[in-house]
Amino acid sequence: MRATVLRTQTAAAARRPGRLILTGLAILVASFVVFGTVLVQQITERTVRDNLSGTPAVTDLVIGSADAPPPTVADVRQIRAVPGVAEAVARASAGISVGEGYLNLQSDPGTGPLSTVRVVEGSYPDQPGEIAVTPRTAERLGLSVGTTTSGTGGELTAPAALTVTAVVETAADAGYDAYAPDSAVIAWARLTGVERVDLRVAADASTEVVRQRVTAAVPGQPIRSGAEVREAEANAAAEEVGRLFILVGVFVSVAVVAAALVVTSTFRIVFAQRMRQLALLRAVGASRGTLVRALTAEGALTGLVAGVVGVVSALALGYALPAVLRATGRAVSAPGLPLATAVLVVIGAVVLTVLAVLAPALSAARVSPLEALRTASTTAGRRGIGVVRLVGGLLLAIGAILAAVATISQLPNPDQSSYDPAMPLLLLVGSGALAFFALVALGPLLVRPVLAVVGWPLRQLGPLGRMSVGGIGGAPRRAAAVSVVVALGTTLISGVVIGGTSLQVLADREMALAAPTDFEVTGNDGTLPPAVVSRAEAAHGALARVVPYRKVDDATLLRGADKLGAVESGYPTSDLDVAALPSTGDLDVAQGSLDDRGPGRIVLNSWVARDAGLRAGDTATLAVATRRVDVRVVAVLPGDGPLHAGILADPADLDRLGVPSAYTGLLADAAGAGEDGRTAGVRALRQAIAGSDGVGLTVLADERDRADALVRTLVWIAVGLVSLTVLIAVVGVGSTTALSVVERVRESGLLRAIGLSRTGLRTMLTVESGLYGLIGATIGLVLGVPYAWLAVQALGIAAPLTAPLLPLAGLFVVLVGLTALAGVLPARRASRVSPVVALGADS
Repeated sequence: MRATVLRTQTAAAARRPGRLILTGLAILVASFVVFGTVLVQQITERTVRDNLSGTPAVTDLVIGSADAPPPTVADVRQIRAVPGVAEAVARASAGISVGEGYLNLQSDPGTGPLSTVRVVEGSYPDQPGEIAVTPRTAERLGLSVGTTTSGTGGELTAPAALTVTAVVETAADAGYDAYAPDSAVIAWARLTGVERVDLRVAADASTEVVRQRVTAAVPGQPIRSGAEVREAEANAAAEEVGRLFILVGVFVSVAVVAAALVVTSTFRIVFAQRMRQLALLRAVGASRGTLVRALTAEGALTGLVAGVVGVVSALALGYALPAVLRATGRAVSAPGLPLATAVLVVIGAVVLTVLAVLAPALSAARVSPLEALRTASTTAGRRGIGVVRLVGGLLLAIGAILAAVATISQLPNPDQSSYDPAMPLLLLVGSGALAFFALVALGPLLVRPVLAVVGWPLRQLGPLGRMSVGGIGGAPRRAAAVSVVVALGTTLISGVVIGGTSLQVLADREMALAAPTDFEVTGNDGTLPPAVVSRAEAAHGALARVVPYRKVDDATLLRGADKLGAVESGYPTSDLDVAALPSTGDLDVAQGSLDDRGPGRIVLNSWVARDAGLRAGDTATLAVATRRVDVRVVAVLPGDGPLHAGILADPADLDRLGVPSAYTGLLADAAGAGEDGRTAGVRALRQAIAGSDGVGLTVLADERDRADALVRTLVWIAVGLVSLTVLIAVVGVGSTTALSVVERVRESGLLRAIGLSRTGLRTMLTVESGLYGLIGATIGLVLGVPYAWLAVQALGIAAPLTAPLLPLAGLFVVLVGLTALAGVLPARRASRVSPVVALGADS
């Protein structure tokens, strides 16, 4: 009997492959995602290994290491004299201060197999004092071919001439890169040592013999093969990729859990549609255990087919995508063929499906043989939950609340100097996991009250809206199973959006302090010539604003005759007019208000306030040398001050303290947008600086761009990862709607028979699908906002909770729209069935 029932169930499933795939669609997607993630990691790591090594491929030996004393210039000469050495390039660098900014001068032969640059204009340097620059460096510093400037760097203390002879292309252009042969760099910067020596062995020589000769020539210097160095460089980059994919694995695991929930719900529907058949099997002698085993075997078959299809699809795409990208000129490596991993993914799909099918199988096997006498082949799903599930769900909810309270109790205080976020984050993750499983357990009880609120507008639209809401409310267990997955995805995405926006606000505040404008011009001796300021202020076409400032490093705070704070040398103090800066709106205060600034009033950064024991509203005496001014603290910043100032004072107060009237530096913004506007601003400031020794120009906007790009990249990566859960949820809605259409064929026929049009039936079923998303998105936002706030606070980064209403509203609409679209095809299928056929379907 057992074998007969098993063959009957598995054969029936195999005869309907469409139903089989539909039932395991979520597992198919999960298998595709899991194996696709493995392939993407392989593609990324292999691409990094193949393309991102800084050592040329023809390098045979590398002498020198960061862990040992560097090779000397004398060592370089001895290495080149070793028989069998075809070429030896000393890699050295020197930071150069030039009149208009900074250059990073690096050694490179310029030609030959060991070169990392390519000349695009002019001729490569061959004498000390000659350099080649990258295109962005040429634009930023105005160093066209033939330009001569001067600078100091390396061991060189007095300015020496530098002439640009070429423009070169490199793998990365930071805007301050210069190149020259190693002999020219060593001679000009007067270097005594180099970072390492890259060596190429002659074609007729043995690499091992040359290694032995070099070891004898420069004893004590570490020697590695070029392949070993390239492997180490690639491994360092690949290690970063591995760390990223650990995070990816966490989100993929969440998506797999979501798939299991969807599959469990799907099998409940499938088994409910076959209750009469299962009752007949019971009536002819099949035991409950036999039915459980047969239904579990059907689940295993479903998992096997879904897993194989998912893995094969991922493998096909994993090989096709790199080939397409390579055809477009992108250097993307192909993945390997991880057969063992593929087998494990398929086995995991089978195991996951079996685990997901157990609860529905046990429930379905309890069917009474008398159910065989029913006229309908399907049975309605249960609406409530048992006592055990209710108690378990309540305990999980209480645990989630307690873990959240424990997280709040460990959040850092505003004045806390050291903070370890590990325990609060662990508690937060535990709270979130408990809340999710509590939602799974108590979901059927939450569907109706949530539906009563979010479905109210639909019920006001007439019978069609009321039927749509009633269709969801009539099967709360099913609605809960699918909506919980939507809620999980919504919680994760809303948390990422809120957290990302909060981090962006924090980054903007940090940049408003460290890089409040596009450019900064400073005098190396602490004084900026007045002519520089006047010429910069006159450059209206290229510069939008110019804000000069003074800075003094030895200001102290007193109360009476007592010095406040433990700093002996004093605090850095500036009269920078923050109100004149465009980033003033991004500044935040921990205490007081920036609007109260004026003579006799100061603003402190958080460290100075703590060190001096002052708060907003306190009075003190600001002193420089022997002069003093009574001041009042009007605001305390939550972190550092603009341009790392500890105290912001009014210009009149600095005058009373005897600070010289000459400016220390100026801040300026480009009048135009983009790289062209920034380049025009650099040129205008360079013209303003022309002829002034010891004046430096820094492009602060580059630092701001890097910070903004980093935050945006992190947010988009996180949104992409958590969208995997939303994808599973949408698949679940589609499969649930498709299967429920089969379950409700007679109901659809009856509605058609009493006058409901095809369009009306399609609309009703599509709206029902959208309601799954509506319920889930509502629950997800309710959970996502507080958990996002806790996550931001637990990180200890002092980012403000920022809820972007428009993106969150857009997320809500998109999720509802996606779940509604998932029901369009099943709804069209249901509307095509004839009312006569539908009314006789269950008889």
